Amino acid sequence: MGRRLAVSVRPEGTRETMTSQDRRGDPPPATPTDTTDGLCADTGTATDSADTAGAVDRIFALQEEIGQLKEAVTSHAVVDQAIGMIVAMGRVTPEQGWTVLREVSQHTNVKLRNVAELILVWGRDGELPDDIRAELEDTLDRYGPTQLPGAPPLT
Repeated sequence: MGRRLAVSVRPEGTRETMTSQDRRGDPPPATPTDTTDGLCADTGTATDSADTAGAVDRIFALQEEIGQLKEAVTSHAVVDQAIGMIVAMGRVTPEQGWTVLREVSQHTNVKLRNVAELILVWGRDGELPDDIRAELEDTLDRYGPTQLPGAPPLT
């Protein structure tokens, strides 16, 4: 009763049960518990390898989803920062900044996240590939600088 169980699933349909020492100091058993007959020898309960396999598949799917969500959060932050750069440098609204970023991506056939990263590098280092720079300038010209409230008129 005083043992803690840790179970590992093996592909051949057996479950290996390892125990830490119990409270009396007895060492763990030396051999794994074989459950190929569908019963767990320790408890006499039925094992269901389909449930175990389903759980393992679900764990892998959830881990993959977590990775995708982490990437999406990072990507979203990069895109938001690039929009902020476009808004500040191009004097456009945030909605126009999003449109400019999207159109530059579409017209250069470069993924939006990659264009956003290039714009952030440009803000830091002043370097921007010529095709991205030309498209960014053209797109900003179409949306033009907006007049800020209380600012002197643009000439």
